[in-house]
Amino acid sequence: MNGKILTHGDVLRRTAGIVALCVSVTLTVAWVAMRLTLGTDPDASVRVGFVVVCSLVVATSVSAILSGSLSYRSGRLLQQLTQAQAELLRIARTDPLTGLMNRRGFDEAAAAILSEASEAKQPAIALMCDIDRFKAINDRFGHEFGDAVLAQIGEVFQVFAAKESILVARHGGEEFAALIVGRSIDDVASRAERLRRMCAAKEISHQGTSIRVTVSIGIAASQGENDLSQVMRSADDALYAAKHRGRNRVVQMEPSLSQLELDEEIFAPLQPQLVDVTQQELRDKVN
Repeated sequence: MNGKILTHGDVLRRTAGIVALCVSVTLTVAWVAMRLTLGTDPDASVRVGFVVVCSLVVATSVSAILSGSLSYRSGRLLQQLTQAQAELLRIARTDPLTGLMNRRGFDEAAAAILSEASEAKQPAIALMCDIDRFKAINDRFGHEFGDAVLAQIGEVFQVFAAKESILVARHGGEEFAALIVGRSIDDVASRAERLRRMCAAKEISHQGTSIRVTVSIGIAASQGENDLSQVMRSADDALYAAKHRGRNRVVQMEPSLSQLELDEEIFAPLQPQLVDVTQQELRDKVN
């Protein structure tokens, strides 16, 4: 009865076992009740009304006990199933290395927050953050050390998120994302600068090796739209502008700066030596 249920046959066998148990309990209780109320003499005279009352009492008692027990068992199973589903959903939305939300969890939560902010006419500011020269760190110290960098910088982001009550996630690779609602762009820029300094002050230690890393941060404000991808794209463009301007800095996406002007600022200096290279490859070069 306590075995794992993996196949349809297991379901049938479990159902048959429960039915057999219910029948056995019913017959046993009925027999005991008859012996107690009617005695052991099969020829004894008994009033019909008394037999009817006894039968109803036995049937009701057995039904209540069995249905209550089965209902309780079903409720416990549903509780365990709900908890397991919630845990699986949490795992699916969490980055195992840093303990932060992953991109899926961030996109789901941020989209809902952005929609609410738009309806409430509140400002929403997106941040895209990237660990500077992370590929060089991986190449020099190895991927295990690179994972330690991500995990320990992730701790900085967790502390920052707890203090500021904002949504933070590991967006992928060495990139982190955040969404802040109800703050002005200047206030967010100040907080982003505080985050940058916190990351720069963090000493990364792993297996006897210690280094410090820096981060570049791009900021973009929602212009009242509900499109999360557009806001994050603008923050990502500001991030790459921060990379181009020397890394280890916070850059705010200016509404007046067109996409063409931004691309020219980032990529124009690289064009003479990188002709026929895709834009993504150019971004990797900047990174």
